[in-house]
Amino acid sequence: MNASSAGIERRRRFDRLVGVYHQDMFRYAAWLSRDRAIAEDVVQEALLRAWKSLHALRDDGAAKPWLLTIVRRENARYFERKRLETVDVDDLSPSQEALLAHEPDEQLEGLRESIFELEDDYREPLVLQVLMGYSTKEIGELMGLKQGAVLTRLHRARLKLRERVEREDQGMPGVER
Repeated sequence: MNASSAGIERRRRFDRLVGVYHQDMFRYAAWLSRDRAIAEDVVQEALLRAWKSLHALRDDGAAKPWLLTIVRRENARYFERKRLETVDVDDLSPSQEALLAHEPDEQLEGLRESIFELEDDYREPLVLQVLMGYSTKEIGELMGLKQGAVLTRLHRARLKLRERVEREDQGMPGVER
């Protein structure tokens, strides 16, 4: 195989893998970063890193955890090197203010907010299991944890969510037990 056809084959392989897992990469980045724009940046950086190290992926069957690990690391790098910009809400335009006030589904937004408020150690395995469909074994491999630790974190995450939902149902948002 000459260099040109090897390059074409590499590109096809990359396009095939990214085509299958791009949405999972973005969804995972969005849950990690809690921001759509940051998630887009993280995924772009992850794709660049994946392209550069595609030769390291020996088995295409391992592509999803490989890509999500890259996303996870890129997310960490993003927050190591970026200082997030703040916006003064008093300086917002009327259309921007309307976006802040828009709440299409209070119950869903409340659940999302409760998930976002979980510590990273609890939020990440919960998102991997519930939204991404990973098994506890796969989560452990991805996060570098033993399966028992993953089960513990998932259990605690659900308990914390349940407590928050119950507090909100009783009209006591923000009260910690």
